[in-house]
Amino acid sequence: MIDILGYIFILLGSLFFILSGIGLLRMPDTITRMHAGTKASTLGSLLVIIGVICLEPTLWFKLSLLAIFILITNPLSSSILARSTYLKHGFLNQSGIDDLKDNR
Repeated sequence: MIDILGYIFILLGSLFFILSGIGLLRMPDTITRMHAGTKASTLGSLLVIIGVICLEPTLWFKLSLLAIFILITNPLSSSILARSTYLKHGFLNQSGIDDLKDNR
């Protein structure tokens, strides 16, 4: 029974990876593309890790460390990429409102 649960988690994680790829293609600007890519891929990675823990419980410690590393680095790297994109190209949204203009 726990094997079936592991496979379900891995399947759900794979679906979030697919949604992440679709979000990268469909979003209109760089900032929202990074948001879609980061959030969905982080959740997809964590679901795959949980699925593998269900399938192979002896690896729980190493996989938990990997999950913590992913939870720390994915949002951080997305934030750094968004800031560098903003500083290089300015605000890339269609609305034209730049709330961060004075903080450059």
